[in-house]
Amino acid sequence: MSSELQVPSDLKFISIIEDWLLGCLRLELAEWPDWPKWENRLRLVMVEAYSNVVRHAHQDKPHIPVLLKLDLHPDFLRLEVWDQGPGFDIDSYLPPTPDAQQEGGYGWLILNRLMDKVDYQAAARGNMNCLRLQVNLPTDLTRLSTSV
Repeated sequence: MSSELQVPSDLKFISIIEDWLLGCLRLELAEWPDWPKWENRLRLVMVEAYSNVVRHAHQDKPHIPVLLKLDLHPDFLRLEVWDQGPGFDIDSYLPPTPDAQQEGGYGWLILNRLMDKVDYQAAARGNMNCLRLQVNLPTDLTRLSTSV
């Protein structure tokens, strides 16, 4: 199953994004007993990724769209968040430490803790940057659903 959504860069669209992501996945995964746990996990990941684009990549430019892609495969789920911002230098990222009272940098840490694979490419396609987030699905889910 694959789906795409394009939305303006405005935090008021977060509920639209949640409804899109979770609605698509519910159609395929609602019968899975662990779905409620995964639903909350994926909601947090999507909200964090989208809000970072709005607040950092597209600062005060709600007219610039964000493209969201969802791909559900039998053994993994991939989310892509495409933006048109200046790009993020991943090499300059410093993870938060318990001693430092750091204001930012927690989003990248959260994404890496909740997903199995996190990849960011600046200028992945022309002037667009891409954040790819992938999580491996458990084997019990693969046996449950043959429609994915």
